[in-house]
Amino acid sequence: MSALIELKDITKVYTMGENKLTVLDHVSLKIDEGDFVAIMGPSGSGKSTLMNLIGCLDVSTSGQYIFDGRDISNYNEDELALFRRHELGFIFQQFNLLSYFDAAENVALPLLYSEGRIEKEKSNHLLSRVGLETRADHLPREMSGGQQQRVAIARALINKPKLILADEPTGNLDSQSEKQVMEILRELNAMGMTIVMVTHEDEIGEQSNRIIRMRDGKIISDTRNKPLPQRPEIEVSLKENKHGVLSLEEHFRQGMKQLMSNKIRTFLSVLGVLIGVASVVTMMAIGTGAQKAIESQLSSMGANLLMVRTGVMRSAGAATQAGSTALLYEEDADALKNKFPQIVDAASSLEGRGQVVYKNKNWNSSILGVGEEYYDLRSMKVMEGRKFTEEENRKRARVALIGATVYRELFGGKNALGEFIKINKTNFQVVGLLEEKGSSGFRDQDDVILVPIETAKRRLFGRTTIDSIDVQIANDTDTTDLEEEIRTFLNTRHKIPVASQEEAFRVWNMADMKKAIEASTQTMTVLLTVIAAISLVVGGIGIMNIMLVSVKERTKEIGLRKAVGATGRDILNQFLVESVVVGIVGGVMGILTGVTFAIVLNAFSGWSTSISIVSVVISFVFSLVIGLLFGVYPARTASKLHPIEALRYE
Repeated sequence: MSALIELKDITKVYTMGENKLTVLDHVSLKIDEGDFVAIMGPSGSGKSTLMNLIGCLDVSTSGQYIFDGRDISNYNEDELALFRRHELGFIFQQFNLLSYFDAAENVALPLLYSEGRIEKEKSNHLLSRVGLETRADHLPREMSGGQQQRVAIARALINKPKLILADEPTGNLDSQSEKQVMEILRELNAMGMTIVMVTHEDEIGEQSNRIIRMRDGKIISDTRNKPLPQRPEIEVSLKENKHGVLSLEEHFRQGMKQLMSNKIRTFLSVLGVLIGVASVVTMMAIGTGAQKAIESQLSSMGANLLMVRTGVMRSAGAATQAGSTALLYEEDADALKNKFPQIVDAASSLEGRGQVVYKNKNWNSSILGVGEEYYDLRSMKVMEGRKFTEEENRKRARVALIGATVYRELFGGKNALGEFIKINKTNFQVVGLLEEKGSSGFRDQDDVILVPIETAKRRLFGRTTIDSIDVQIANDTDTTDLEEEIRTFLNTRHKIPVASQEEAFRVWNMADMKKAIEASTQTMTVLLTVIAAISLVVGGIGIMNIMLVSVKERTKEIGLRKAVGATGRDILNQFLVESVVVGIVGGVMGILTGVTFAIVLNAFSGWSTSISIVSVVISFVFSLVIGLLFGVYPARTASKLHPIEALRYE
């Protein structure tokens, strides 16, 4: 038969600092197809290194390696991985079974890289051949050493390799298991399988066809126990992985399986991302909700509105004593309407706090004295009852309209129309209920009571002045000029000294206020989101730490996967997917937690929150990216591990 393996002048030298250690010293060797060869020698003889070179788990320093007529001496790492995937099967002394895979999955592991998926039918068939058909769904810890080694043998056969490499296959077995394993190996050889076995036991080596003995990195003897039988070549039928890499679905399945094998560590990784995403979702919901609530409040005040209020008169740059502030009167509203044609309407108001009592309930609320023009200017609607009339205002009638909050606190859902309440010990009859406008967490617009302005001045607050005038202007008005003109007009009307005119009256444009507040809330939303995002980055660092620990703990697994044909890219993708799975699971759970918290916050604290699809999508994408970015370094670290160094790691 033709030589399956031909080694020509192979040398392997390890460099340790300035020292060089020659492990293989110009070794030349041929192994025919269908042979059963035992490589023997004491520790340090180079027998394991020779087998690792034959198995392409390591590379020689110099020399030529020809396998089945192909020179593979200069193959790169990926080419060697593909070679191992389709041509070689490994049996290790330590079994090297994945603890979180059952027997059938361990046997089918090489299929992940040759066919892109695990096929349990094939693995079950091979388990049956090695007498383990009833143990297919058992984990390694549930099997004896002999059973685990038989699983490893079945795994070595799954891709129908041309060569089986067995490293001390009976080293950790009892005599009965040892006998079973050797019977299987002899049976495989009888079927035409080429086997190279490393052992230090003479009685094991003598069961082979040929014994090669080594010492100090050299072959010292090569004897044949049995003649090489002339038999037909074993039929090899290999399937190439059409895609070259695992499918995304299979990557995720494998990732989830591994992560679930260490639930506590995975939970802690997920928790870091969960907290970060939940914080981002909640902060964005609070910020957006506050912005919408403020916009709603400002819109409810009416369109094209200017608010005129009194300021503080100053003398030589300092505020004057109490009583020297400018004053506003109801007549000023009429004067403004008459003076400026751009003013469509004007409404006077004054405000104070009052203790409100109904039977045995009391409440402190905002009391507004207004005229009938106020409703339209502030877009206020009466849901039940009526507005008070101009005649009631003129007669200083004790009638009131109450907001939704006052209604709930005093009446608790009962009919309030016609009932009498005491405001600062004065009886008022409830004639209407105002439309609910809601709260933004800053001010409750429904905690208010409206009374006729004359009633407020004379019966409640004992004053003739007002606090403000709301001015509605035409749509095409230049508000900047009008604001200055209104201040000038009022300064002249009230004979304000020139030195105090700048601060005597203030005019606020609601449109400008709306823009300023919107800008502030947007800035605050961004700030809150950035602060929350920091916790998400911390969660990402947690993922990196956990994945780096995982790489260390699974170094032997990485070596095994590379031995059965995984390329560096396969390992990179595997660890990246695991990292991304943690990010995605944490992201989804974080979104659900954040949404729930925002809803609870809105329901029980009175804070207005608003959850947008955009914020949810951003949070999900961010969690995915965090998982990807912080998984790259651990994944690259894993992919760069050399197979033999990884397998030797303790």
